[in-house]
Amino acid sequence: MDYVDLHVHTTASDGTYSPEEVVKLAKQEGLRAIAITDHDTVKGLKEASLAGEKYGVEVIPGCELSVEYPHGQMHIVGLWISKDPKFVAAELQFLRDKRHSRNKDIIKKLQNLGIDITYEEVLEIVKNGTTVGRPHIARVLVKKGVVKDINEAFTKYIGPNGLAYVPKTKFSPKKAIDIIKKEGGLVILAHPYSLNLGPDALKDELIRLKGFGLDGMEVYYSEHTPEQERLYLNLCKELGLLISGGSDFHGSVKKGIFLGKGKGNLKIPYALVEKMKEYRRQKGLGI
Repeated sequence: MDYVDLHVHTTASDGTYSPEEVVKLAKQEGLRAIAITDHDTVKGLKEASLAGEKYGVEVIPGCELSVEYPHGQMHIVGLWISKDPKFVAAELQFLRDKRHSRNKDIIKKLQNLGIDITYEEVLEIVKNGTTVGRPHIARVLVKKGVVKDINEAFTKYIGPNGLAYVPKTKFSPKKAIDIIKKEGGLVILAHPYSLNLGPDALKDELIRLKGFGLDGMEVYYSEHTPEQERLYLNLCKELGLLISGGSDFHGSVKKGIFLGKGKGNLKIPYALVEKMKEYRRQKGLGI
């Protein structure tokens, strides 16, 4: 059986593998297709597409948007967005500008805590074309011996409960869905467990999002339990949503999460991609 991974990150956002390296790894792992879904950027899509042709791996262009949500964390994944997504690129530039300001605010907070760190040190470890984010700040903190590893950096300083945390500017769910739809993409709710909702409340939320244009949901995910998978699968069937899945691979930033395998037992069949393609054909969308 052919397998896929529909939630993958690269150095274009906060992963540690370049787009070409990710595609090459997908080939080595025997994956038939992967979706490049970097946070709030589409900068890695061209490189990934060319690498897909080079290594014989189907590369689905995508992105992942963080959206406002009061109960937990909500992320929206777009799949099959335009290969030249000018509209989404323009919208995401706004978020990148806000992220730049946020990074500087985090550095200032760290400095106020007596930590010797500058924004220039963070920029020195960022590869050309990469969106600067908290993982890069974490790597500098590790390098300087402030913390022992990236996890401690997030827990103690730059995560949601950290001493130097600064909230991220986000779109509303409707705005994020509209952006993806304008680029011809499929809208997938990522890792629904992070919404922190019970079954009934999750169903209500899915109905609300479907009203905005939601097409599907990640059923198969590295952090989902078998019980959660069953619940999400049943909700997709009940509400007529597409079934998706992905590892959320970031490379060494997320240790223990492997491309196409998650924590070791993730197996996402290519049949899900075929169903998505048929869905797109029925709606007159390209594949």
